Amino acid sequence: MARSRWYAPVTALLGGLAAGLAHPPFGLAFGLLGFSLVLLRLETVQGPKPLRQAFLMGWLAGLGYFGLSTWWIGEPFLVDAAIYGWMAPFAVVLMGGGLALFWGLAGLAYRALRPRSAWKVLVFAGVFAAAEWLRGHILTGFPWNLVGEAWRAGSAPSQAAAVVGVYGLTWITLALAATPATLMLSVRRSAQAAMLVAAGIGLTILYAGGAGRLAAAARTTYAADAPVIRVVQANIDQKDKWKPENLDLVFSAYEDLTRRPAARPPDVVIWPEGALPAVIDDLIADGSPYAPRLRDAVRPGQILLMGANRAEPDGRGAYRYFNTLVAFRREDAALRVAGYYDKFRLVPFGEFMPLGDLAGRLGIRALVHMPDDFTAGPPPRPLVVEGMPAVQPLICYEALFPGLGAGGERPAWILNVSNDAWFGRTSGPWQHLNIASYRAIEQGLPIVRSTPTGVSAVIDPQGRIVAGKMLGLGQFGVIDARLPAPGPRTIYSRVGDAAFAGLLALSAGAWLAGRRRRPRTLADQGT
Repeated sequence: MARSRWYAPVTALLGGLAAGLAHPPFGLAFGLLGFSLVLLRLETVQGPKPLRQAFLMGWLAGLGYFGLSTWWIGEPFLVDAAIYGWMAPFAVVLMGGGLALFWGLAGLAYRALRPRSAWKVLVFAGVFAAAEWLRGHILTGFPWNLVGEAWRAGSAPSQAAAVVGVYGLTWITLALAATPATLMLSVRRSAQAAMLVAAGIGLTILYAGGAGRLAAAARTTYAADAPVIRVVQANIDQKDKWKPENLDLVFSAYEDLTRRPAARPPDVVIWPEGALPAVIDDLIADGSPYAPRLRDAVRPGQILLMGANRAEPDGRGAYRYFNTLVAFRREDAALRVAGYYDKFRLVPFGEFMPLGDLAGRLGIRALVHMPDDFTAGPPPRPLVVEGMPAVQPLICYEALFPGLGAGGERPAWILNVSNDAWFGRTSGPWQHLNIASYRAIEQGLPIVRSTPTGVSAVIDPQGRIVAGKMLGLGQFGVIDARLPAPGPRTIYSRVGDAAFAGLLALSAGAWLAGRRRRPRTLADQGT
């Protein structure tokens, strides 16, 4: 009796946990077979309220998956544990349980559709892939660890994102991972065999096609005039950075690393998001002791790309604040602002407070270290600075969004500056690295990641980390590297999520085909 009561919910939870193990830092791809377990649970729900049970099974699977994927969300509250530590467990539970609602709704929708025959695998893939798309778009969207990103970026299967995007790869991954479930469902043996053969062919294409793409670009290529970039990682803990007495210490660390001698002086120096614990306008204002030091940190002709907080008057006696990438260019004795990019997608509860005054009363606003909400900038467009190839900046979690910044003129590279110090030495920074690398695959562009405490890296257009060009968690130093050349435009960069829409249409067609099939009878058991 106890087994019949707990077996279904526990196995649904374990199915989600297993699928989550496919993501960094674990990388256990066979864990994706947990989706077969999820499909089995949805097919075998019992009781007078099957839709409610299906929602519960989907939600529990999501709780396992997202609980494992986002447990690091509690880490920012431990930066000042004496004040905010009590919020950490609530943040972990609310994040995992909230994201799991999307899978709960997917489970409910799948059970309501209730397809017959082996086509149910394609319907399952369509319903859950659609839920993942909604997760990336509802409200501000939070597409962290999409199912399609379970493949290690730079691996053969990950290359499919260059064609179908990560949402299309999510559909493919779900379909392949759920196919073994047909062996335990009431499906004709001939249909089981056909689905297994189709899955085998699909998996072969996924690996062989990706291997072919990687083989065609076996070596990282560089333009003849490729600039040398320097990524500065000062490894300053978030707990220490915002202490007022540490401003000079923090500045000196970045200053010294920027000036570190090299065989070839870098053309572009990169400091991460929020590198300095101050508003940049104050640091470069006339009379600031840091203005001449910032100027002298770079050589004439060098470009400094710095993640910084920026303020501007709002015309009503107050200020608007922006999370910004500022491009400075040293010209003789002056340091000139050559351009800037203001972050477009802001993090709720991190850069703006949806609960407004209530967040202030609870003390959550203090986590932002700013007196007011940040203001969103215009939609992403490439930043063009003399002496540097056009770059598309993506600040922090903007790198989670497929296609963000893909419109307009094509840049030569992507720059992702991110303050991953908030997440300490958890799985979060490694997952963020993997996710951001998918933007390189989708667009066929190299991407450079700059973080204060790791993981910083130079990544080629196939999503591979350039050999020797990474600084891991807790490392102090610089990466000096030539900027890899962009690859050819990918199919995804041209058509976006059109392929994903086609796969969803295939799922809809599979549902229609399955609904027209007659129920299976005893006479069918041996066929």
